Amino acid sequence: MLAADLPAVERIGEIVHPAYPEAAAVPAERLSLFPAGCFIAEGPEILGYAVSHPGILGVPPVLDSLLGGLPAVADCLYLHDVALLPAARGRGLGRMLVDRLLGLAAARSLPCLALVAVNRSVPYWTRLGFQPPEGASDRLRAKLASYGGDAAYLVRPV
Repeated sequence: MLAADLPAVERIGEIVHPAYPEAAAVPAERLSLFPAGCFIAEGPEILGYAVSHPGILGVPPVLDSLLGGLPAVADCLYLHDVALLPAARGRGLGRMLVDRLLGLAAARSLPCLALVAVNRSVPYWTRLGFQPPEGASDRLRAKLASYGGDAAYLVRPV
């Protein structure tokens, strides 16, 4: 992903995640903080994107919030957002993305991937090897509330 792709990222996010709006500054900040973890899927045009960054296991950012910086000591690669237009679905892009992120996490000695699943996507992420961690904290439950009632925190070991 490049800065020039951010208008398309914002447009796709509005289409795919209308119930989870984020300011344009959010993906822009993630890209500036960790460009190695930001990807686009393109055919003739941009069909989707993924935004990830180093994080702290069990401490996802609140929806529509800026990080202000990356943690000094991260213990996971946090998958902040994945959005694919309908034309991009069914092509195996999710599996390719997870494979790429597993390699990125391994190269950075991060032992797992983590994400918040929304839009009834838990079965999809479970098929890709993600599972709920044991013993969610009150702090985690409070952060998940910003994502809505069906949000689930999931983790996959590298």
